[in-house]
Amino acid sequence: MKKIILRLDRVLTGLCLYTACVLLALISCLGMWQVIGRFVFSQPSTWTEESMRRLLIWMVMLGIVAAFRQGALVSVDLMLRLSRGAWRGTVRGIITGVNLAFLAVVIWFGVDLVNRIRFQTFASMELSMGWAYAALPVGALLAVVAVLAHHIDPHDDELSTAQ
Repeated sequence: MKKIILRLDRVLTGLCLYTACVLLALISCLGMWQVIGRFVFSQPSTWTEESMRRLLIWMVMLGIVAAFRQGALVSVDLMLRLSRGAWRGTVRGIITGVNLAFLAVVIWFGVDLVNRIRFQTFASMELSMGWAYAALPVGALLAVVAVLAHHIDPHDDELSTAQ
């Protein structure tokens, strides 16, 4: 089971990080187009600003998967740094449990949010707002795999680079 989770995590984390980077590049291009359209052509684009906001939500939620995998978990770092032996395993288990509980709440309320707003559309586009806010439960669900993989095979990059 551990090997399956780690393999799945490797694929999902890589895909999420790559997609988040592509979205960042796309958001940058849309921002540049917004500036050029407004100040060079005196014709501001009606859809770019709203698109950038929605893509930013997806970028953050996909980027969070890679962050969780690298050890940027919600935790009390001092406890983890000072703990040794069996106590360290207990602290790591508590941190994993708290993060999974947090992600479960985000999934639960994210699905509820998407269901509530699925009939609303963007002001400048005829797309459902549900597509934008689906990033919350999708990103949290993918982050669950990253948290489990971090628990199985910890990468304490966050702790080693902390000041």
